This record gives sequence, structure tokens and C-alpha cells, in this order.
Amino acid sequence: MKRKFADLHLLLNTKDGSTAQRVLTKAASLGYGLVSVPSSPETSETEIISLRKICNDLKMDFASRVDIAPRTRGHLMHLLRKLRRRFEVVCVVCKNKEVARQAAKDRRVDLLSFPSVDHRDRFFDWAEAELASSSLAVLEVEAKPLLLLEGSARIRLLATLRREVSIAKEYHVPVIVSSGVETEILLRKPREIAALVSLLSLDEVSALDMVSTNPHEIIVRNREKLSRGFVAPGIRVVREGGDC
Repeated sequence: MKRKFADLHLLLNTKDGSTAQRVLTKAASLGYGLVSVPSSPETSETEIISLRKICNDLKMDFASRVDIAPRTRGHLMHLLRKLRRRFEVVCVVCKNKEVARQAAKDRRVDLLSFPSVDHRDRFFDWAEAELASSSLAVLEVEAKPLLLLEGSARIRLLATLRREVSIAKEYHVPVIVSSGVETEILLRKPREIAALVSLLSLDEVSALDMVSTNPHEIIVRNREKLSRGFVAPGIRVVREGGDC
């Protein structure tokens, strides 16, 4: 079956329609069939609708996504209660261990993001993976630093990512790779991204899954949960009324 490629992290300014149009047009031409643009909790519904329309015109699927960077466990819980039903993808940017641990075990969290290139500020370890393995959390790897860093900094990041992906694999935690780019010049074809992450000691199929199957499974699962008739996994209301 033909793969449908996805990039769940196009880092666009939702208020800049012309730049968004250019980047999304380039993504479509490179072969992406599903994209997502991170919003903040303050992003208006109008801006999201505008991005969705651009994607529809380009024959691409668009998934709404919110990125949150809570300071504490309590702050995370508050944001999840407020935002979970509004977006198809919820990503937690983990900037401290307390937030990372709570996010890993909360089934309302889709993506765990560790944006720092310094291994001392990344908290995906054995304990984190064990928690994530019991929830639905997915580890997100960004391609942008791998494209821009050079020399020893790039080597150190590759070593860190190789360790994190290995841990995720051991605990059966899915991994996706997203671009994290904001301009069309940094966009790469999905198979080029897969070739890049194969540097993390991955075989070809696993690398391709990270830019196709794995992100799609998140969207399919969450769209079912957000649909009107959803009750629980495998249970849906198909008819309502007094004579049912």
C-alpha cells in the first residue's frame, strides 16, 4: 500500500497567511499528504480554519495541533482540561523533569517534545519511556537541528537521539519525526527525512514509519475520540432516540 507522508510540525506564524501559503504549497509539492501547524492556546479558531482551507485547496489533510509548555504538573493538568477537546494533537514541550514525567503517563497527551539540543535538558530516559509505554504518548524528534547543526554539536545530538530512540523502541513507545521548520527552503522530501533519521540506527521501514504510519495513527485515533458518537475505544453511538 502506498504510504501517505506526514509532517506534524510546520512551525508557521498562523497570522502570516502569505508565508503559510508558500510553505504549505512547497510541502504539498514534496509529497506530504498530512500536515499540522502548532498553535498556542491563544490561537483563534479563524486562523486554524484559514490554514485548513489552504491545505484543502492543496489536496492535503490538515490536523489541528496545540503546543503547551507548562511550568509545573498542576499547570499541565489545567491546560489539558482546557484544551484537549479543542485540538486533534496535543504536544507537551517538556522543559523540566516534573512536567515530562506527568506528560508521559497522561493519556490525554499525544506528543512528548524535548526541543533542547543539550542532553542535560532532555528528560526522555528509561523511567520516562516506561511511563509512556502505558499511555498513548509518542516521542517526537525534530529534523531541523539535524539539518542546521554542524561538527561536534551535531554529533552530540545524534548520539543523544540515538539513545532516546533506542530506549523508545525497547519500551514500544512510538516515535515520529517532524521537520520543525518555518521556511520552505528548509523543507525536505519525506524520504530524505527518513534517510536522515536512519542515522539513528534505524532500518528503512522503521524510518519511513516515523514520517508516515506513526503520525497517521495519532490523527486517526484522535479523530475517532473527538467524533460525536465516540463513547470508548470500539464503542460508538450509532443512533439516538426514544425508540432505540
